[in-house]
Order: sequence, then structure tokens, then C-alpha cells
Amino acid sequence: MSHSVDESHHDDTRLGGLNFKTYVTGFVLSLVLTAIPFAAVAFGWFGMGATLAVVAVTAVVQILVHLFFFLHLDFSGGNAWNAGSGAFTVLILAVLVGGTLWLMYSLEMRTMIGGM
Repeated sequence: MSHSVDESHHDDTRLGGLNFKTYVTGFVLSLVLTAIPFAAVAFGWFGMGATLAVVAVTAVVQILVHLFFFLHLDFSGGNAWNAGSGAFTVLILAVLVGGTLWLMYSLEMRTMIGGM
């Protein structure tokens, strides 16, 4: 009689069907991606433009980390509808934010009086 060890049993550190190690990895990445822009602003590591770029890039990466590690959204077959809904939401938000910024800039240019 041989006792076969089920490999999935050793990886059964699950909470609600989700791997605990995934949550810890996501949490650590979130902390790092929060500390980087905070330190860049607090300690003045870069100029204003570079600091804004660092904050924007780390914000986008952190959104992706949250989507993947905490919401478990990826582009696999089972999550195709969720990923499609997320992509559509991003598109709508980009149109709304971009249109608002465009409108505000246009209104600012139209209301300038005599080049003050």
C-alpha cells in the first residue's frame, strides 16, 4: 500500500476558497506601491513633473494589483465577462474624465479677458 500525498492538500491555506498567500502578496505590493509615491512627495526626490508621473504610474499599477490579487479579475475564460465589464468601465470613466477636463480647459480659454 502506498500513501500518495495529495499536493493540493499542502496548498490548502485557503480563506473562502481563495489562497491566503495571494492576499498577503497583494497586501505587501499595495504597501510598497503606497510608500513609493508618499516618499517621493515627502522627501522631494524628483521635480514636480517627475513626481506627478511617479504618483500616476504607481496609482495605475496599484489599481491593477487590487484587481488581480483582491478581486481576482484576470483575462481567463471564466472571468471574461468580468474583465470585459471592467474594460468598459475604464473606457466610460476615461471618456467622462477626459471630456470634463476638455470642457473645463475650453471654458477657461473662452473666459480669459484681455490676456491677464
